[in-house]
Amino acid sequence: MKNGGGRTSRIRRRKLFTSSESRGVNESYKPEFIELKKWLKDRKFEDTNLIPAHFPGTGRGLMSKTSLREGQMIISLPESCLLTTDTVLRSYLGAYIAKWQPPPSPVLALCTFLVSEKHAGDRSPWKPYLEVLPKAYTCPVCLEPEVVNLLPRPLKAKAREQRTHVQEFVSSSRDFFSSLQPLFSEAVESIFSYSALLWAWCTVNTRAVYMERAPRQCFSAEPDTCVLAPFLDLLNHSPDAQVKAAFNEETRCYEIRTAVSCGKHQEVLICYGPHDNHRLLLEYGFVSVHNPHACVYVSKDILVKYLPSTDKRMNQKISILEDHDFIDTCWKKVLIGEIISDTNEKASLDIAQKICHYFITESKAVLQKVSHMKDEEVALINQLTLVETLWTEELKILQASAETLTSLQTAFT
Repeated sequence: MKNGGGRTSRIRRRKLFTSSESRGVNESYKPEFIELKKWLKDRKFEDTNLIPAHFPGTGRGLMSKTSLREGQMIISLPESCLLTTDTVLRSYLGAYIAKWQPPPSPVLALCTFLVSEKHAGDRSPWKPYLEVLPKAYTCPVCLEPEVVNLLPRPLKAKAREQRTHVQEFVSSSRDFFSSLQPLFSEAVESIFSYSALLWAWCTVNTRAVYMERAPRQCFSAEPDTCVLAPFLDLLNHSPDAQVKAAFNEETRCYEIRTAVSCGKHQEVLICYGPHDNHRLLLEYGFVSVHNPHACVYVSKDILVKYLPSTDKRMNQKISILEDHDFIDTCWKKVLIGEIISDTNEKASLDIAQKICHYFITESKAVLQKVSHMKDEEVALINQLTLVETLWTEELKILQASAETLTSLQTAFT
């Protein structure tokens, strides 16, 4: 992944936050969490600060058992609990990975292990962890085509790129999976199906923590930075959260400390990074309500549509915007600019307001369509609700922007 974007830089830059809006319902009594607790204890981890719970708005997460003070250690997960590429290399897959050419990527190794262990069922030593992982995901690659078509244009394009990437990831690995046939009595084609690998890819992509590992010849040049952390990965996201988190080389544990205090029986939240809602939906499969990083993206074709057709330097201006990565910029940046003259400033405000009203009209139309589809397509209601939340948050930004533009225009009248 690219530096500054993608998996390497985005994987759970963990910061702590506590939700005071509502208290969760304890789920530690559920069989899957009882088994997970036993499994973790066997691997030298026993948490005394957090318990699994279900919260309105965020779903399954972790709740504080007692008040947490600033700087307190809340999780210290031993290396023995982490699922890493070392875990894979020490397993029955290790010899096959070591001899395969060209070398598989670290992500492929992790995905292969997840699918294989899930297929093993009760025979897998990782079953207690696998049982608490989501059965399905809501990243755009998992959404139905008719739902993807409802996404804002820039996100729709990225969603299709994501689907293509996953399809190529799977198809390019078929020969490697075939080499694993001696390990299985069933055909590898049925075990390493597209749906199974999609689940594994989403598990790694949405739940991994960042941990740098030294490059090894048995893997491709892709950075080996993805680590799955059972129990710890139940922590949900808030853009306002603050913690200190890292793998401690001395204790050989992945540790998280609070940066703020936390009340008893509150949800403990972390920040996956300062991401807008497009990024959160694309990479993690959810939308954050009241996200301070949320924005509306304005694409090149919309700018061209509303810029004056008499502008002879239109192409040159668009080229400059593209060169400086301002095409597909966010709505907040559209409202920022240097005043050259009152005339030009008023013209710019007029254009910005037209673009804003265009997006408001579009947002309302899509929301109406989504509302109708929720009545007609009951099976898609969860996916449609996700898209509905995204458009609702964008509409809030647009309506606030329209008010700001109206106020600015008043100064010129």
